[in-house]
Amino acid sequence: MIMNRIVALLALVVVLYSCNNDDGGANVEPPLPLSEVLVDDEAKIQEYLKTHYYNYTEFESPAEDFDYKIELKVIPEGNTEIVPLSEQVTSETVKVTGNTGDGDEDVSHTYYYLIAKEGAGGSPTYADSTFVKYEGTLLNGDRFDGTDNYIWQYLPNTIRGYAQGFSQLQAGGEVVVEDNGTYSITDPGVGMVVMPSGLGYFNNLQGGIPAYSPLVFTLELGVFVKDTDYDNDGIPSILEDVNEDGNLNNDNTDGDVSNNSFLYNHRDSDDDNDGILTRDEIEIDENGVITYPDTDGDGVVDYLDSDS
Repeated sequence: MIMNRIVALLALVVVLYSCNNDDGGANVEPPLPLSEVLVDDEAKIQEYLKTHYYNYTEFESPAEDFDYKIELKVIPEGNTEIVPLSEQVTSETVKVTGNTGDGDEDVSHTYYYLIAKEGAGGSPTYADSTFVKYEGTLLNGDRFDGTDNYIWQYLPNTIRGYAQGFSQLQAGGEVVVEDNGTYSITDPGVGMVVMPSGLGYFNNLQGGIPAYSPLVFTLELGVFVKDTDYDNDGIPSILEDVNEDGNLNNDNTDGDVSNNSFLYNHRDSDDDNDGILTRDEIEIDENGVITYPDTDGDGVVDYLDSDS
């Protein structure tokens, strides 16, 4: 589920909104103002963080057979000795563009993450391909998705809060292949993230997830592909976040549409749609350093300039 592409959600919204009572189709309510939903989400998240904890004592003094799995539990009423999540998480803020009731503007959204176990490797960006395990639940503990085995995920194909959560973890060390063909990853990073619905599916109904649902994910990061270049155009995906807002799925320089899919720059091998591949409009030296020519000197680099 988490791998469903954001473009598919956008396409669904377009289809639903095209239906109205005049043509006999379904009448779909417009989404609530982003800022209004955020206030309600934040209150729910704060209550969750104050009333829940994870098995931190097992991580602090792990038994020999401990599996390093995060278990989230409700703090028993009256128990003041257990440390709640609210005292262990770290917060980060990202901006989301949406309807605030008075028009479109950026609304700051806070997500909360926890590092239960440091990994042995480096950290991915929100634009990298990752080899992960995860479990997703609602605030009431209902599980809606997850995997016990490592799977590859290209983070821009997931929801924003999830990608941001994985960017806070460190990957594991070596991949160990056993004689029987099975494998394991030494010292993977383990953590969790709690996010408002604006960093999740917002007003979209997704499987067992109701509209406007804050989400909780436990995360395990095995390995990742540094500087992932999803469209193989020579530019790492992280550098195709042209407006640098932490979201690759709103950067579409040429505004082109193909097969009903928006070709965002990180998916587009010809970012300006001039018939010349992006790879042929940049220069990469033997050390992998990229330079961006501006042939006509108009201040727009060639690979983003359709008339260069």
